[in-house]
Amino acid sequence: MLQRNPEPFARTDVAPSTAMSPADVIASFARLSRRRAGIIVLIFACCVVCGAVYLYVAPPKYLAHASLIIDTRKTQLFQQQQVLADTPVDSATVDSQIEVLKSETIAAAVVKELHLTTDPEFVGSKPGLFGTIISFLFPSAPASETDLEQRAQETFHAGLFPRRVGTTYVIEIGFLSRSPERAAVVANATAEAYILDQLEAKYEATRRAGIWLQERIHELQQQAATAERAVLDFKKANNIVDTGGRLINEQQLAELNSQIVLARAATAEARARLNRISEITRNDIAELDSVIKAPDPAVADALRSDVINKLRSEYLEAANKEAVYSARLGKDHLVVINLRNQMFEIRKSIFDELKRIEETFKSDYQIAIAREQSIQQSLAEAVAQNQVANQAQIALKDLDSKAQTFRAIHDNFVQRYMEAIQQQSFPYTEARVISSAVRPTKKSLPNSVLVMTLAAASGLLLAFGVAILIDLSEGGFRTSEQVEGELGTTCLAIVPVFKADARPFRAIEARPDAANLRQLERTGVLFGVVGTPFSRFAEAFRTIKVSIDLIALAKPSKVIGITSTNPGEGKSTVAANLARLIAHAGGSAILLDCDLRNPSLTRSLAPHAEWGLLDVISGKRQLADVIWSDPATSLSFVPMVAKMRLSHTNEILASAAMRKLIEELRKTYQYVLVDLPPLTPVVDVRSTSQIVDTYLFVIEWGRTAIDAAKRALSSAPLVSDSLLGIVLNKANLDLVRNYSYSGGYRYSDRDLKNYGFED
Repeated sequence: MLQRNPEPFARTDVAPSTAMSPADVIASFARLSRRRAGIIVLIFACCVVCGAVYLYVAPPKYLAHASLIIDTRKTQLFQQQQVLADTPVDSATVDSQIEVLKSETIAAAVVKELHLTTDPEFVGSKPGLFGTIISFLFPSAPASETDLEQRAQETFHAGLFPRRVGTTYVIEIGFLSRSPERAAVVANATAEAYILDQLEAKYEATRRAGIWLQERIHELQQQAATAERAVLDFKKANNIVDTGGRLINEQQLAELNSQIVLARAATAEARARLNRISEITRNDIAELDSVIKAPDPAVADALRSDVINKLRSEYLEAANKEAVYSARLGKDHLVVINLRNQMFEIRKSIFDELKRIEETFKSDYQIAIAREQSIQQSLAEAVAQNQVANQAQIALKDLDSKAQTFRAIHDNFVQRYMEAIQQQSFPYTEARVISSAVRPTKKSLPNSVLVMTLAAASGLLLAFGVAILIDLSEGGFRTSEQVEGELGTTCLAIVPVFKADARPFRAIEARPDAANLRQLERTGVLFGVVGTPFSRFAEAFRTIKVSIDLIALAKPSKVIGITSTNPGEGKSTVAANLARLIAHAGGSAILLDCDLRNPSLTRSLAPHAEWGLLDVISGKRQLADVIWSDPATSLSFVPMVAKMRLSHTNEILASAAMRKLIEELRKTYQYVLVDLPPLTPVVDVRSTSQIVDTYLFVIEWGRTAIDAAKRALSSAPLVSDSLLGIVLNKANLDLVRNYSYSGGYRYSDRDLKNYGFED
């Protein structure tokens, strides 16, 4: 029934670890479900009902699919190079085509093709109950054709679901509609519109390319003609003429080079002949005999003269005769001498002819020299002209190269233009339909299983979220573990809420001193432990008394102060019931109302008291004159009666007279219970450390803020150091078991009845 620390008088200074295992988390949610079962069930049921209502009112929709493929093989009708180069089909290209399917162009084409501006599904009011209500409450004016097209396109975009199939080049076009036939028709029309759009895009691009190429060809033609005219003008200005692929000056230079070589050879030859003949003619005539008989090759050409040949023949004939006759007749014979004279005349004639030929050779040599010099001069002039021509030829080559470049570009663009014309006549596209949409046989939306699953899941999340927020907003102490973990001290007991109307109090006979007129009231919660001794309320106070008795074995704990954080937490109720329990069990106990500013205990137990604690402290009355008694339990009670409001109550509690009174009570009673004011509003409790042995700190279950309790105890260190323990008051035990981490509260009503509990 009651959760207690295994070591009731041990201070817990270290907070427990906040790490939670999965089992702890599950257990926490189970406890949350038990303590917030009502709100969780309500929110969950509302969400499920909302899901069911949505399924009931939402119109069914059907999804049809058409599939097309982006063909990577690029089948072409012509093999020549394309004017517009196709980019490789990759993943990004396929994703780009999906965006093309979502474009306004495709939407407008489908709307126009299927006349969707006349279809109520595309231009009518929103479907379902809510759409009908909105249309009825907010009627709209007739829409224009542009508005209808815009509305139809928006509906088309809302129902279109294109996607790529895995990592393939296949694009699946899905369309969602309230009509299965309409879904299939629109899906197929979207695929066809996409293919037509691709064809028109390529046709338009090719057409624009052809127009641009035509303009560019005209421009290039003009540039090529201008460049060619510039070449001709430059040749004319620089006297550059070519024949057979070579310039004239280059040809002349080559011919002059050949001529100068021949001229030099001829000059050398003429000089050689002249030198030999000159060498022969410079000698005596008598030396001609050897020349005539064995002529030198150098003068062979001269000896070939008809005159010389005739004279040589005559000379050789005469020489032969002279030799014959000399042998026969002797060298001095007249015939021999005549022959010798004839030979001399012939040699003289040959010498004269050689002289004439020498003059001829000399003339030929001079002519050869003159010709060589002339050719040399012409060659020098040609070289000079060629150097100038070479300088001009550099500019000519530049102009000619420019002209050829323009002409080549012009020819290339003409070829591209012809290809553009062919592509414009025969356009093609890489996309083709591989699967047409068919009429779907079952609805796609709303998905009943999915909707109800989401409704249930959202209901659970929302319910647990609200439950957690409620728990967080409460912010009070709920379990003994929480008290011990947050405050670092023992929770002695959890006192349940007293059920005053559960059953009438048991009749209790009065003690022998019943004739005493100063008798305590015996009704209400202040008499609960005696009136309902078999209740869990009374059992909680028995637990407190056991803890007090155990602590008294270790240190003096006769004077016990009962306080709380704030007013209204039930400290006076705890004080009265604990005192009556002790007295009813046979212990000698006295209860003092020391809440000098708000003596609520006196107002409940002794409302007619005229003398009290202040009168005893001031010496106006004796202690026996102010004590009230309970005839059922023999409890003594000292009320607090003030004729006027008191300001320095802390000084009264800390006075010597108060200490003297407490010392007298120590000697007379086994238990002195002091009902003190709360810690937060006043400072009275802080001044009672000299008269009180130990303190009970009362916390109201679920209401006292954790931070407030911590601040109250930290602001009174003397009270905190002498703290006996915490009493968690006004607890709902049916809910405590749902907050506790331990199993101490997991018992049934049958278990309680077996142990004599009546509630």
